[in-house]
Amino acid sequence: MRQHNLALVMGTVAAHGPISRAAVAGHTGLTRAAVSSLVDELLAGGLLTELGPAANGRVGRPGSALEVSERGPAGLGLEVGVEHLGACVTDLRGAVRVWIRVESANAALTPAEALTRLSALADDATQQAAALGLRPVAAIVAVPGLVGDVPGTVDHAPNLGWHDVPVAALWPGELPLRVENEANLGALAELWAHPVAADFVHVSAESGIGAALVVGGRLFSGARGLAGELGHMPVHPEGHPCSCGARGCLEQYAGKSAVLRMAGVPAESGTGSAAAGAPAAGGGGGAAAGVPSAGDAGGAGEPTAAAGDVGGAEEAKGGVVEAVVGRGDVEGANGVGVAGGAAGFGRRGVSGGRRDVIEMLAVRAGEGDARVLDALDQAGTALGTALAGAVNLLDPAAVVLGGAYAELGTWLLPSMRRELAERVTVRSWDSGALTVSELGRRGPLLGAALVTVRAIVEDPAALWS
Repeated sequence: MRQHNLALVMGTVAAHGPISRAAVAGHTGLTRAAVSSLVDELLAGGLLTELGPAANGRVGRPGSALEVSERGPAGLGLEVGVEHLGACVTDLRGAVRVWIRVESANAALTPAEALTRLSALADDATQQAAALGLRPVAAIVAVPGLVGDVPGTVDHAPNLGWHDVPVAALWPGELPLRVENEANLGALAELWAHPVAADFVHVSAESGIGAALVVGGRLFSGARGLAGELGHMPVHPEGHPCSCGARGCLEQYAGKSAVLRMAGVPAESGTGSAAAGAPAAGGGGGAAAGVPSAGDAGGAGEPTAAAGDVGGAEEAKGGVVEAVVGRGDVEGANGVGVAGGAAGFGRRGVSGGRRDVIEMLAVRAGEGDARVLDALDQAGTALGTALAGAVNLLDPAAVVLGGAYAELGTWLLPSMRRELAERVTVRSWDSGALTVSELGRRGPLLGAALVTVRAIVEDPAALWS
């Protein structure tokens, strides 16, 4: 019962703070004495902080206001992409306090080598967090592949060349590591930061194409946690062979390599897969709050971080959910919003000093390059064809284009909407229901950090058990 009540008080302060003890009692139905005891425990654990007197409009001495602490326990999100590594620390308010991203040609590395580089990046982020009074209590890594039934194992990540990789066992870092699919984490970040609906399909696209389904504010991961392989839905059954062993998969017509091929752009353009950067432990350029804003970039291969708004948490709007420990297990509850820097992400500036191929495609498309425009039109057509099947089958309220392709939405959405309009005919479909993520490729890394934060809000007593 006490564990439940601690979570009730923590969630109430997270959703409504700054708030007095008396107001917490009013929201929760607990007695003031019980609330006072529970608050004292959360204060001692560093999860809440006490501000000055809270105005309550009543006669008498006002009580002190309570707020979720911006110091203490925190979430550490990590990411292994095909061409980059990332680390992110969020405080309990949901604010991004440390953000680092480096170029790294991970497909050319062994899993152990890539994880060693990632561990150095995690150490750097943890050191920066410590300087801000933050202590990451768990690490979650986003990977572009299937996460299997065996905890900590990646079954299949073809764009990395990983098959049956025991990631958690290979992890050299100090914090225990949990492994999650990047599309799922991107969808959760979208749900928490920019909730468009309680039921939506989130498409995460760059080197590969994945999707995640949110139903009733909960992540649907399938019977074995393998749902969302949109990139391997056939759009041309007798088409090009795919790395998965099948033919005509969506990735062969809308994946990054396919778009570059159709546009006549060498894969090595921009940063491409040829650029590799190994982070040096401790070399993050100092503590950083927030995330890279539009156009921010460090040198190629170096950690990039930018100062941002780390002000008070915004109250989460409309069906906030909490992720509890356990892959894909998401519950509805009161909780933290995504504050300042996280909610205010731009869509650009996540690469190093050289322009990456996605940014380069956007620039060329903006300049009217006919081959690039045609390639993006064909990719959008393929994406729309695949998504029409998903919409007809699942009846989502919205479809969100995320990942790096969010930066190409201006040119992808017209043909995607055209295909959806032509193929979704047995039900009404509003073209405005197809939207572009404001998080873009930042979503999976942010989601990885926020899962831990929300687990703490859901069950603060677990920190002490």
